[in-house]
Amino acid sequence: MFDYATLRLIWWALLGILLIGFAVMDGFDLGTALLLPIVGRTDLERRIVLNTVGPVWEGNQVWFILGGGAIFAAWPTLYGASFSGFYLAMFLVLATLILRPVGFKFRSKVDHPLWRTVWDWALVLGGLVPALVFGVAFGNLFLGVPFQFDSNLRFQSAISLLGLLNPFALLVGLVSLSMIALHGACWLNVKTDSTVQARARTVIPFAALAYVVLFILAGAWLSTLGSYQIEGVIAHNGPSNPMLKHVLHVPMSWMAASAAGPWLWAAVGLALLGAIGTVVLRKAPLMAFLSSALVPISTITSAGLALFPFLLPSSSDPSASLTVWDASSSKLTLGIMLGAVVIFLPIIIAYTSWVYYVMRGPVRGSDITKNSKTAY
Repeated sequence: MFDYATLRLIWWALLGILLIGFAVMDGFDLGTALLLPIVGRTDLERRIVLNTVGPVWEGNQVWFILGGGAIFAAWPTLYGASFSGFYLAMFLVLATLILRPVGFKFRSKVDHPLWRTVWDWALVLGGLVPALVFGVAFGNLFLGVPFQFDSNLRFQSAISLLGLLNPFALLVGLVSLSMIALHGACWLNVKTDSTVQARARTVIPFAALAYVVLFILAGAWLSTLGSYQIEGVIAHNGPSNPMLKHVLHVPMSWMAASAAGPWLWAAVGLALLGAIGTVVLRKAPLMAFLSSALVPISTITSAGLALFPFLLPSSSDPSASLTVWDASSSKLTLGIMLGAVVIFLPIIIAYTSWVYYVMRGPVRGSDITKNSKTAY
């Protein structure tokens, strides 16, 4: 039905959709955990916060698994390069993500302040570290990371964890952190009432301001960085061999070099508009939450459009950079998987929607006290 180039473009878009799904669906529960000590001052208030995401946080992890699976199946070269090169960063993310189920399950097992405080901070780390590290990873995509391929296409990397923690990438990490905190605060604004809701509503303007300032700073810094550009013509239907092209690193802004044009600036504008909307609409909780969802959607979209067609640029050998046109699986594999996505993705979305419909409504202190033994 589709030629190879079209399938590659479709899977590039699907990868973006899955990343957006993870940022939107898992982002608010990461943000909720991140804000736990700020909006929850007593044990009951913290239990209210945790139970807003208690029924759904495990299901939200599906988007993370789908994203990793899509990279493995559709972009195997990208999967091998990124998961090998970013190994320590990935280990750090997974180690802190593991704290989340343990924290949720163990926190209420012992009614002791010290016990519960330890697991509260484990949950905070489980929200803070992934949000920061994912942003740092995105920041390094714009800089390029040091890797290359030898004559037999064997991957060789000089990527280190300390090397990834450079100033620009840390700034992008803070953009991600503020975005997740804003999304979590807007979720708590919807799902709680009384004191917890008031505190979450107070957090929204500060998180939105931090996001807007950091996002603009990151964009201004990005405009001073060199960009990666393919020299000559690349075969969009060609084999998946990243060494069949020539890439230059030129002193030009990523945004100016992007082929996305006005679409990129539209995504940037929507991201800023979404952040401002959370402040304006914070007394209309559902609308503020939808506005906060626009922030990760537009932020990730703007990053993908600015990078296109690059997936993972190489700073040590620009010609080894992985692009949409030379890092994918075969045409047959992409076609078969697209058929599976057409069948199963709507099922996942429908089931998720039904779960959220059933679990609608705020979590109140009375709900926790009446179900003290079964609530988190």
